[in-house]
Amino acid sequence: MNDKIVEKIRERKRLGFLDKQLGDEDKIRELRKKFNLKPSYKMVDTCAAEFDAETPYYYSTYETEDEIEVSDRKKVIILGSGPIRIGQGIEFDCCTVHAVFALKEVGIETIIINNNPETVSTDFDISDKLYFEPLTLEDVLNVVDEESKNLLGVMVQFGGQTAINLAMPLKEHGVRILGTRPEDIDLAENRDHFGRMLDKLGMPSAEWGTGYSFKEAKDIAAKIGYPVLVRPSYVLGGRAMEIVQDETELEEYMREAVRVSPKHPVLIDKFLQDAIEIDVDAVCDGETVLIGAIMEHIEEAGVHSGDSACVIPPQTLDEGTVNRVIEYTKRLALELNIRGLVNIQYAIKDGTIYTLEANPRASRTVPFVSKAVGIPLAKIASKVMIGMKIKSLVDDLEPMKKIRHVAVKEVVFPFIKLPGVDPVLAPEMKSTGEVMGIDLDFAMAYYKAQIAAGNELPLGGTLFLSVKKKDKPEILEVARKFSDLGFEIVSTSGTSDYLSDNGIPNRKILKISEGSPNILDLMRERQIDLIINTPTVGRNPKRDGYRIRCSAVELNIPYITTVAGALAAVNAIQKVRDREIEVRSWNEYFGR
Repeated sequence: MNDKIVEKIRERKRLGFLDKQLGDEDKIRELRKKFNLKPSYKMVDTCAAEFDAETPYYYSTYETEDEIEVSDRKKVIILGSGPIRIGQGIEFDCCTVHAVFALKEVGIETIIINNNPETVSTDFDISDKLYFEPLTLEDVLNVVDEESKNLLGVMVQFGGQTAINLAMPLKEHGVRILGTRPEDIDLAENRDHFGRMLDKLGMPSAEWGTGYSFKEAKDIAAKIGYPVLVRPSYVLGGRAMEIVQDETELEEYMREAVRVSPKHPVLIDKFLQDAIEIDVDAVCDGETVLIGAIMEHIEEAGVHSGDSACVIPPQTLDEGTVNRVIEYTKRLALELNIRGLVNIQYAIKDGTIYTLEANPRASRTVPFVSKAVGIPLAKIASKVMIGMKIKSLVDDLEPMKKIRHVAVKEVVFPFIKLPGVDPVLAPEMKSTGEVMGIDLDFAMAYYKAQIAAGNELPLGGTLFLSVKKKDKPEILEVARKFSDLGFEIVSTSGTSDYLSDNGIPNRKILKISEGSPNILDLMRERQIDLIINTPTVGRNPKRDGYRIRCSAVELNIPYITTVAGALAAVNAIQKVRDREIEVRSWNEYFGR
């Protein structure tokens, strides 16, 4: 090999180029190894050079001196989730930190790879060592090479989709993946394989198909029937996920989906209108399944699970349905050979439980479930991944059934920071955080969650109510309850006439396009205390509803965009008006 070429590679590496940017990734890696072109690791000086730093906090560079000291202890590398973004937030970091704590309890050295300084996992005193490195195949392999002595393996389950996507490439390079095998992870992520597995287990699923082109997608959608739910595979946060109503929308969608995930097919599912969606977080050791909790979404199907408020335990499911969900979860976790965490999503329609997807990793709801039922799922999962058995770690395999309180998770949105973004809930995730309300009944827990999310519900005043045609029959119960509570209801013509025809008093107001005074005028004059506005289906957002919702965000007026959310809100207001809010410690709910 020409010395000049080797020196050129060294120069490029010092400038920060990845192997795959210099040519074939595997060949460049082999070449570097042959000529000992490997990174050295430097300790971050956390003491600003005032005195010697002893923090195990490292970054890589292509220099000669290496400041790493590799121990003889048994060790585990945990991949973090990298930069926080919509769909992949601090919830994953919470799981990473809990995994570190659990492994320290059993005397294992913990090594984190993560490159986000705004997380707890990258605090220098959390893990035994922290490598502040990008979560790329090359950088992870470099750390694995450095820490290979007594390395038990790498954990990918706590870093969201970023870490999971590295599972198979790492295995192909001879790295041991702790927990669920990469082949089984792919079984859950690959829709064709997953669909066949559901058929084998006798678990219903909505009609679906996969396609790489508009023609393939069009044929599948025509067979299934519109509306369909379409999304790229192997993406997180429902990115580019949409409910498509017709062929024109499908063609437009396919152009975006191919850009987002060009190497993977687009998934096309029959959209289960008006279904109840539920999530289950569980831990499996290959023999036993620990059911963390069943979360019932408050919003109807079609809202991304990360954007939907949800409640533990379920409030509308009967005992038989809950037991069937538990049975399905056990069946699927064991068939997938799960070792560690799994999140499974279901939709219930007309008494049938449809399995939507299984994620063989920590989900963003694991911290919420752990707090709601009092069981540290991420800690248990990390011990399972190194070979411990669930029955040696917990006594109760269904802790949700023992709790006597209700916990509600509500989401926090960034809309106030993003002027002009429609705050309507949809299949693509938009939230950037979540909060929790806990009480002895659903109404108060929901009300507390709304306060925590900055969307405090008014106990009286004026309600603006405007819903799409499809929602009008369902909104009658909500409107009648608000009227009985003494709220004045203000509506535009279509909703106003419908309410009047059904005996619900209201005041008609002009639409924005009809002149003044209109709803925006009332909002600016602070005459509206709560807004319920469900969006019209379609791709033209610049309508009255869009402007109303955006103005609600700017004026800090509480708003609701789903009928299910409106019903939960009025029920909460009804109960809260007669009670004082009680504040208890978390320990009190568990009698600790």
